[in-house]
Amino acid sequence: MNKRVSALIVAATLSTALLPLQVLASQANAPLPFFATAHTILKDSIAMRTVEGYGQVPRLAEYLADKFRQGGFDEQDIHLLPQGETTALIVRFRGDGRSGKKPILLSAHMDVVEANPDDWQRNPYELTEEDGFYFGRGTSDNKFGVATLSTTLLRLKAEGFVPSRDIILALSGDEETAMATTMLMAGKYKHLIDAEFALVADGGGGLLDEAGQPISFTVDSAEKTYATYQVTARNPGGHSSLPRTDNAIYDLVQALANLRDHDFAVRYNDLTLAYFRHTAPLVDKAIGDAMLTFADNPQDPQALAVLRAHPEFGGSTGTTCVATMLKGGHAENALPQSASATINCRIFPGISVEDTLAELRQVTNNAALEWQVLDAPKASDASPMREDVFTAIANAVHAKYPGLPIIPHMASGASDALHFRAAGIPSYTFTGIFIKSSDEFAHGLNERVPVETLPFALGMWHSILTELAGD
Repeated sequence: MNKRVSALIVAATLSTALLPLQVLASQANAPLPFFATAHTILKDSIAMRTVEGYGQVPRLAEYLADKFRQGGFDEQDIHLLPQGETTALIVRFRGDGRSGKKPILLSAHMDVVEANPDDWQRNPYELTEEDGFYFGRGTSDNKFGVATLSTTLLRLKAEGFVPSRDIILALSGDEETAMATTMLMAGKYKHLIDAEFALVADGGGGLLDEAGQPISFTVDSAEKTYATYQVTARNPGGHSSLPRTDNAIYDLVQALANLRDHDFAVRYNDLTLAYFRHTAPLVDKAIGDAMLTFADNPQDPQALAVLRAHPEFGGSTGTTCVATMLKGGHAENALPQSASATINCRIFPGISVEDTLAELRQVTNNAALEWQVLDAPKASDASPMREDVFTAIANAVHAKYPGLPIIPHMASGASDALHFRAAGIPSYTFTGIFIKSSDEFAHGLNERVPVETLPFALGMWHSILTELAGD
């Protein structure tokens, strides 16, 4: 599931003359150990249509398991966990325990959203290199993460690296749909993935301006709770030639108008305040000033108004709920017997699904409306901004791009990190992808990543893991 969207929207507003940083080095000029392995895994995994209904995730999981067996990992440390038509893969890279610390968990997902080959300019299930990009479904979401994490562990093993703590790779099989494999790992099989923290290669990452210059590197350290509600108005109905003031559609419209005009309470935490402070210097002055004012005083009404006037920033100031679907009536010549709307909410960490429902009931101001919570929303708290994690990320990024801002961020979307956080494992989501907002097509047509970003990502993960799991 694409979690880069809100951060990439931010990129569109950033200055194009921030830092005199060099462009990404090409793979031809910077050959990297195990680059060929990463390229092969990326190519082979994209060729597998790991979309719900095709049953290809187990095939990819077994393919990767074989890579680890061939790379010297013990069979007892490779776990395939079937779940319906899909599966999860867990691989443990054993350390010697000299640090006395719990393991580090790495994660990505093997499944992708559907891509109709008839709609694409190129075959979405074949890795194509063209015009400086890799094209194919999953190049950014999330076969890139699968390939870079898997390759990094294979490289470290081949180099004889002995971690000071275990490193665990957990690859889920249905992140784009039910997340059942993630819940399985975080629940029944938590003993296989329990860790001090998780690094999830499925969001965040590097932003480029339209000139191709790096602007910032974001690390998603929290996610809003994704919750969907259905509200229904009912009425006895009747003949349309005999209209009355009580009408299910009117009742629903009034309720939705109340929701449209409602301002949810201001919410903030250390993460969102840090996000505004770090982002303020990178955006237009009026917005940046509002960010700094909000960071100092979240109750400032003018700053809040400025931020909430920009959807890409307003979501970091509290819960948002919006009507997304409508259904009503049963015949053009009959008064409606029912009308319903779907309301999607992105709930600020620390606020429950139940409390949000209570607020929706109050806002819509009609006790006769019927409410239903769809699916089973999962809430999780924000992860602390760990100094060791952010330092390791900064060191890896700054080795290539000195001084590039490393920005903590709260994602509005959901990823596997949600379930890890809910299971008590602080999680930090980022990739080594550097991309322009105009080139971001995850879940869309002609999905792509710059060719140059693959060697950078491999070097980045190698640096981070040797720092966090080294001496």
